[in-house]
Amino acid sequence: MNSLIDGLLFSWGKNSDYAEQLVSDLSDEQMTAQPAPEGKAPANHPAWVLSHLNVYLPIVEKMLDGESFEDPKGHQFGMESKPEADATIYAPKAELISSFVTGHQRVAEKLRQADPSVLENEIVLERWKPVFPKVGNALPYLMLLHENGHLGQISAWRRIQGMPSV
Repeated sequence: MNSLIDGLLFSWGKNSDYAEQLVSDLSDEQMTAQPAPEGKAPANHPAWVLSHLNVYLPIVEKMLDGESFEDPKGHQFGMESKPEADATIYAPKAELISSFVTGHQRVAEKLRQADPSVLENEIVLERWKPVFPKVGNALPYLMLLHENGHLGQISAWRRIQGMPSV
């Protein structure tokens, strides 16, 4: 295996563990709480964050398999979506975190088994090509920056709720 893949896998595993810790003590009702100071936009709640991140797990798998995938932009939990307080929109906490962890495991296994040349495959989504021309350009963003940013939102959400850090 190469050092880039090793680094991705290490951080990917840490993200999975961190996500589980961030929501382990939350009830299903807390998953959609949207605290905000008066007149300010509400925080991204854990149910939306996990729903959003779960959209990208099969995309990473398809990229590693060299398959095309639908643009996640218009997905119900894609980049144009907004967190809603209506809990019925989201899967229960146990299902959200299970999908997240299982998706992480599938991606990690594919990446462990992948030939490093997979990183040189072209991205098939036209909208992404100017920014991520190759799989190796997209993986660090999707697996690290994008995911870490959103997991940090749950951490900040916890603090707004008066909850301890994890």
